[in-house]
Amino acid sequence: MWLGKFLDLKADISQEIKDMLSKSFEPKKLTPLEFTILESIFNAKQISKEDLIEILNKHFAGTFEAKSITIYPLLSKLKSRGFLDSKEVKSLLGPLVKVYHLTTAGEEVLKTKVSKNFLDQMKFIENFLIELSSIYIKSFPPEERDVRLQEVENLVKLMFETVTNKIPTPFVLESRCKNCNALIDRENSKYCSNCGELLL
Repeated sequence: MWLGKFLDLKADISQEIKDMLSKSFEPKKLTPLEFTILESIFNAKQISKEDLIEILNKHFAGTFEAKSITIYPLLSKLKSRGFLDSKEVKSLLGPLVKVYHLTTAGEEVLKTKVSKNFLDQMKFIENFLIELSSIYIKSFPPEERDVRLQEVENLVKLMFETVTNKIPTPFVLESRCKNCNALIDRENSKYCSNCGELLL
């Protein structure tokens, strides 16, 4: 999310984590798109470039189109700076596929920045929804505004129900790969991190 905000890596990050990251990375900031890529990879645990592009396009809901020509150089940059690593795993069809995952440093940067900025970002989302809804309702003739107000209220209620239902609970049922019986430790993983089997 973190719209319009370059995240400064000089502040909040421990020296130990700074030392794990590339000594030569410049600028010492993450763009909103880079941060969104890190968030998406964190939530998937490991992901191929193609699956990442699909997730990003769902995330941006038509406001931005992620393409290989944009995302691949960013993945390479984040990897060279020490935020990501990659490995090859077997795909369902047999050939090896490159999947990306966060390094310890990448995970710590992500967690630190989300923790430090969480309440501000939630307030931003609240303000944005209020302003957007107000403009939407007022863009209709006065006689239609009551109907549009009800529409917005229903959408917001549904959206918050969806968000609440998708927030991970502290009690997660154990999930295992049917092929190799390895523990699957992320809810949205598409492939087994052990054998590369497609998870259904």
